[in-house]
Amino acid sequence: MRINRILLSTALVLVALVVQVSVLARLQLPGAVPDLLLLVVLGLALAYGHVGGALVGFGAGLLADLAPPSDHAIGRYALVLCVIGYLAGLTRPENGHHRSVAVPLMVVIGSAIGSTLLYAVVGSLVGDTAARHVGLAGLLFSATLYDLLLAPFAVPVVMALARRSENDPLAADGAAQKGGPSKGRDGAYGWISPGKGLKASRTIRTSKVARIGGQRGGLLGKSARNKAGRIKGVKRL
Repeated sequence: MRINRILLSTALVLVALVVQVSVLARLQLPGAVPDLLLLVVLGLALAYGHVGGALVGFGAGLLADLAPPSDHAIGRYALVLCVIGYLAGLTRPENGHHRSVAVPLMVVIGSAIGSTLLYAVVGSLVGDTAARHVGLAGLLFSATLYDLLLAPFAVPVVMALARRSENDPLAADGAAQKGGPSKGRDGAYGWISPGKGLKASRTIRTSKVARIGGQRGGLLGKSARNKAGRIKGVKRL
């Protein structure tokens, strides 16, 4: 991953984790807790693709496993968010822009359901039966509802920040100085380089001067012939 991606992802994950632990977890809402960390991972995965989504998901999940008051095995949520980030990144189009909001919304719904189910499955494998006592159906419904309500305020902001970090002006200037392609120059000159343009302009100017010189020479020749005819006519008289 690039440096700007790492810095932005780290900052967003830390902010989301602090907000989720200190604010959302204390709201005492029925059912699941709104998962802001999951929405940040989804936004970055939709912007960076499946590889970036998997890496961000693993790092974010590992921080959530280590952050107090964590009461589950370390690496459990890291595995969940790694898989969810990878699958969400697969829906990223080649140009990086979705044509409608339907795909991100479907990704949010599928990720809310899939992360809850995968978390419960991994918990049952390690001996955690808390999901059975709370009720898996209630967790699925509340997690999906809370994430859908929170997604319009989190996912578009994260995706906008991620896309803005990709358009690095310092990197563009460095590429221009190294002789890389520049959009402004390419748009101005097309396939003609500046050196070829100068040569072409000099050739056009030379041809114009030669043409004007030829026209002047023709005019001077006519005037000289007219003078010679008048002189010969005088001598004849």
